[in-house]
Amino acid sequence: MAEAKTWTGGCHCGLVRYEVESDLESLVSCNCSICQKRGSILTFVPQGKFRLLSGREALTDYKFNKHIIHHLFCSTCGVASFAEGDNPKTGPMVAINVRCLDGVDVTAMTPIHFDGRSL
Repeated sequence: MAEAKTWTGGCHCGLVRYEVESDLESLVSCNCSICQKRGSILTFVPQGKFRLLSGREALTDYKFNKHIIHHLFCSTCGVASFAEGDNPKTGPMVAINVRCLDGVDVTAMTPIHFDGRSL
């Protein structure tokens, strides 16, 4: 099991910046309609392990399907670097698009596949 570390990340233009504490061990490649089009590779962390540093005012909220996940994206560059939601078992969660973390080589990672299309 890898040790958790603090990663920085954000959108393409740099308006949205954050820190997240994660070991990046559990990665998900989802085939739901939005993740597939975005090419997201996700890791999930409790809200307390995420800190938005800048750009709250630049975020646009998009909800679809059951309207329970806040698919946030930068209104300037359009990049969706994280989403917010609530896990009924563990509480508020943040889904981090690992492709938006600084210094992460996603080609060296092996995400599990999740059939979000079936939900």
